[in-house]
Amino acid sequence: MKLLVTGVKGQLGYDVVNELTGRGHEAVGVDIEEMDITDAASVHSVITATAPDAVIHCAAWTAVDLAEDEDKKEKVHLVNAVGTQHIADVCKDLDIPMMYISTDYVFNGQGTDPWQPDCKDYHPLNVYGETKLAGELAVSSTLSKYFIVRIAWVFGKNGKNFIQTMLKLGKTHDTIRVVNDQIGNPTYTFDLARLLVDMIETDKYGYYHATNEGDYISWYDFTKEIFRQATELGHQEYAEDRVQVIPVSTAEYGASKAARPFNSRLDKSKLAANGFTPLPAWQDALHRYLLECGL
Repeated sequence: MKLLVTGVKGQLGYDVVNELTGRGHEAVGVDIEEMDITDAASVHSVITATAPDAVIHCAAWTAVDLAEDEDKKEKVHLVNAVGTQHIADVCKDLDIPMMYISTDYVFNGQGTDPWQPDCKDYHPLNVYGETKLAGELAVSSTLSKYFIVRIAWVFGKNGKNFIQTMLKLGKTHDTIRVVNDQIGNPTYTFDLARLLVDMIETDKYGYYHATNEGDYISWYDFTKEIFRQATELGHQEYAEDRVQVIPVSTAEYGASKAARPFNSRLDKSKLAANGFTPLPAWQDALHRYLLECGL
């Protein structure tokens, strides 16, 4: 297969292209320099010239707090909503499938029940969530052959992420405050890329949720495990007697520009039901990531 992947410079797009290439597919990775998704003519020209069998759309505006700035809102909408519509329009013209990477932020983040992939009870809390939902609706209203895959708490080697932030803080602070009332599961892009390629090789279209398996956790729990594994790998600067991780509520931590969901639990049972192999446990993913980063 020949596939066009947007956002190749990002954590996920980078891993998806590597996974496709490793399986013998022809992967054409593009970023803003090659294809400006906010420009309909650019999108039509590049995708038509590439003539792919499918498009995997990983590109997005993901700076959640920055998206709340008045001078950024239009740009965020152009990237996440309008840009996605441009891609969907060309996929329709070429009659090819499209995969859109979305987020739990399309929901209201309340309660404790895991969100179901086919739930339509949307109520995003912030600009990022609103624009990603608009992207979802653009895909589902334009195409019949599509995958919409919602993910959460993403980390990968090719980019900044929560793990890197915590490791840096752990080297310079003896105490770190981390919220313990936002609950979900991390998603390792290396593992997710494998699943996405498994999907795009089929015609089992629809909505899916994908994060690494394992018990649902808080950001506090995740930080504790990051430091525990780092210590186990020989980095004593992260030992409990060197750096203390203090659990705090979101309210105690202090308000951010964008409201964050308390409930990022995603039900992933549809994956196995449709014959896809779920992602490994998040603890295992974290261990492999730390080794990949040379820890």
